[in-house]
Amino acid sequence: MIINEKIKASVVELTGLYGEDLGILPTNEALRIAKELCVDLVCLSLTSSPPPCQLMDGRTARQKKAKDKQAQHKLKKGPKIKEIQLTAGIETHDFDTKRRQAEKILESGDFVQLTVRLQRKESDAARKVVDHMAAELSHCGKKEKGVHTSGKQVSVVLRPL
Repeated sequence: MIINEKIKASVVELTGLYGEDLGILPTNEALRIAKELCVDLVCLSLTSSPPPCQLMDGRTARQKKAKDKQAQHKLKKGPKIKEIQLTAGIETHDFDTKRRQAEKILESGDFVQLTVRLQRKESDAARKVVDHMAAELSHCGKKEKGVHTSGKQVSVVLRPL
């Protein structure tokens, strides 16, 4: 991030504090305006000519840069799969709580794996619970594959829409 006197261009395309276009100005004139308003002149990109610059508080510029970097890092890593465990005999209130948790995860862009661990001969009840939860979450998530039964658990993976 290039700020104030470190900007070497002779002219800059200046944007004001609130996004208003101030036009193309000499760099020393843009610096004078920044000092009058007690803010920093921040260069947004070096690839274009003249470089676009904006008047903003230095702390705001650093926060914006950190936020952009964090968003890029999240996109690079890709979505996570987060597991929510249920039981075959789950109560209504607990079901609603788990549904809200799954909605939050799906809305944040991550996958959700709904898992029911089998205790006895309850595979039919477990399958019904998983199907019902997937149907409840159909507005924010979609089944990646069908309901999968393996050994002592029934599971399904939901991906965000």
